[in-house]
Amino acid sequence: MRNGVIISDEPRINDEIRVSQVRLIGPNGEQVGVIATSVALNLAKEANLDLVEVAPNAKPPVAKLIDYGKFKYNEKIKAREARRNQSTAEIKEIRFRLKIDEHDFDVKKGHVVRFLTGGDKVKVTIMLRGREQSRPIGGVELLQRLADEVGEYGTIESAPKQEGRNIIMTLAPKGKKVHTQSEQRRRGDQSRAERQARQAARLAAKQEAKAQAAAEVQASVKQTSATKNTTKEGSNAEDEE
Repeated sequence: MRNGVIISDEPRINDEIRVSQVRLIGPNGEQVGVIATSVALNLAKEANLDLVEVAPNAKPPVAKLIDYGKFKYNEKIKAREARRNQSTAEIKEIRFRLKIDEHDFDVKKGHVVRFLTGGDKVKVTIMLRGREQSRPIGGVELLQRLADEVGEYGTIESAPKQEGRNIIMTLAPKGKKVHTQSEQRRRGDQSRAERQARQAARLAAKQEAKAQAAAEVQASVKQTSATKNTTKEGSNAEDEE
């Protein structure tokens, strides 16, 4: 809001464009040139399109002939696809001691692999005690060893660095989550298509059964009518005798 007036992010279109002239761009990107806004509006109406102001601060403003409704729909689809493809990664944290035994190292490494394959970043912290703070190289080597052993699942995003009593490194996944989401969407689309096909087949079968039943009823009615006519003709013949 500016000076009590609501400022819209939407561009001005058609009669909302108040300037006397615009630099017009055609529907296929062709440069028409500077023309009167009234003429541009007439061109838009004749082409069944909208006149959309795409560069309001230019001198004169730039306007384009487009189908604005279709344009907004396509923008909405693109935004939705972009949100689908976003990887909303969390940051997990694993803490090590410098003097960690092999079993505990393997256990914690397993947690790191699980987080990375789940699409999350991992902040790995080496906690130094006492004299260990004066010899941080051991912590750096431990973090590098971890990075090497989980290299199939993640890469170093932030190299090991000392922060106070701790040495910290950040690992990032190798796009696993995005691929997993894409595969899940593909499977979902396939499952939906199969479900729709089954529903269509069931509907077709029901329609065929109804048609067959109607045909049988119609045939039965015809047969009954024919039988009645035959009986009536026989009765008439007896009366004549």
